[in-house]
Amino acid sequence: MNDSSDKVKISASLMCVDWLSAREEIEVLNQEKIDYLHIDVIDGKYAPDFTMGTSIINCFRDIFEGPFDHHLMVEEPSNLFDTFEIRPGDRFCMHPECCRNLHRDLIELRKKGAEVGVALSPATPISVLDYVIEDLDFVLLMTVNPGFKGQALVPQAITKIKDLKEYISARNLEIDISVDGNVNIENIPSMVSNGGDTLISGSSGMFFKDRPLKESIKIFRDAINRGLDERT
Repeated sequence: MNDSSDKVKISASLMCVDWLSAREEIEVLNQEKIDYLHIDVIDGKYAPDFTMGTSIINCFRDIFEGPFDHHLMVEEPSNLFDTFEIRPGDRFCMHPECCRNLHRDLIELRKKGAEVGVALSPATPISVLDYVIEDLDFVLLMTVNPGFKGQALVPQAITKIKDLKEYISARNLEIDISVDGNVNIENIPSMVSNGGDTLISGSSGMFFKDRPLKESIKIFRDAINRGLDERT
């Protein structure tokens, strides 16, 4: 049996916690040594719905013990950079469709001390990475369309994980592949076996009203290990 703690990381979605018990649930994430707290920032333009602003996000800084993993689903995300409290290990990714100058935005964030990535929606081709890939720490693959939680998996997204892994390997790069969208117990093994390095855990895989969070984390990790056993 593989040890998933060393090979596949978990980024727990703040958007999916029980907001009436947020402190208690984040303490469980700390106890279970979850790698990242995943922060979805949505402005209602690029993707439907709205989420929390930086005044709310920053108040969780002293509760969660690990780094933050920001997914910016906003038009011209550079307008928000100065509002974030960036700490060592924090990650930020943006959609190329949202940036007038993607490379400039990536470099600006790196200068602020963040690890940087690009987020690809299901229909966005891997080829958009051609001239920025060397400047990335990770790529976030959306396996659902950006917006509301709880959507069904886009089936061809699993093949895209494998294609991205081959794309990165062909360039002899060490770049993390994050997977976000319908990351549930049924889908996790194939996401991992095809090359997923970090899994975003949300309402379909970890946060349930009828199951204790600690139990969900154990089941989640067991599914990761099944995927690692299937890797070739």
